[in-house]
Amino acid sequence: MSDNNVSLHRVLKASPEKVYRAFTEALAIASWLPPYGFLCTVHEMTVETGGSFKMSFQNFSTGNSHSFGGKYIEIKPNEFLKYTDKFDNPNLPGEMITSVWLRKTLAGTEIKITQTGIPAAIPAEMCYLGWQESLEKLAKLVEPEIPDA
Repeated sequence: MSDNNVSLHRVLKASPEKVYRAFTEALAIASWLPPYGFLCTVHEMTVETGGSFKMSFQNFSTGNSHSFGGKYIEIKPNEFLKYTDKFDNPNLPGEMITSVWLRKTLAGTEIKITQTGIPAAIPAEMCYLGWQESLEKLAKLVEPEIPDA
């Protein structure tokens, strides 16, 4: 197990319910989770304790992709998600654990994310930069209030 870990914190101008949906709906997570320059395909996503997911990220410049998947360990709707992540690539061994806390605030939702056990081949700084891009995309998804016409 690697001691590579990242911790992130943001406040989003959206309800915890809307932010939670962005983590638990396949189409939504495919739109914001991959860092800039990557496309995401969600192959499977069963959001329930003991459920699993499988995704792949494709580098838009090169066409190369990497896949990963995991299991949902703990879920409290609109409050907390904890899941494992494991790359299919044997050169990126180990299992990561990601925890996401959502808390309603006056401004919207406070979100805290920790990811532990990042494979040693991935510098924590690069993982942190990727998460920052993803969270920027998440804000652009959940913060607009667009009424149906």
